Amino acid sequence: MGMFGAIDAAASGLTAERLRMDVIANNLANVNSTRTAEGGPYRRQLVVFAPRSSSGTSFGQLLAAGLDGGAGVRVVGITRDEAPPKMVFDPQHPDANADGYVAMPNVNAVAEMVDMITATRAYEANVTAVNAAKSMAMKALEIGG
Repeated sequence: MGMFGAIDAAASGLTAERLRMDVIANNLANVNSTRTAEGGPYRRQLVVFAPRSSSGTSFGQLLAAGLDGGAGVRVVGITRDEAPPKMVFDPQHPDANADGYVAMPNVNAVAEMVDMITATRAYEANVTAVNAAKSMAMKALEIGG
């Protein structure tokens, strides 16, 4: 993989992790949303990643051939967590059912914060990779010049 391939792979990680952080922020913003346009409480969303391939060969085939197949990551989609909503007893709530329970979103703020920290660290790692590739390119220019 050349210098620009390394920057391209890291840039794909930056884009993917940024989307992941946006989705996590959306989950946290809706932690108390009991009503949505679709009806019912907000459902937690998850980002699904997949490796980005520059060729049709598998990772195992690339390893066997001794080639570096790192081409980055891509977002396959954003899915909804199908876990059931949390039922909270609050008979005064306008969305309470006949038994006094309110269906709350299936968002756990602590888990979302842990996910945010891991996404931030992955983002920082990709920034470091871009900066390292830039530094190597600058050193190569100094050697050649």
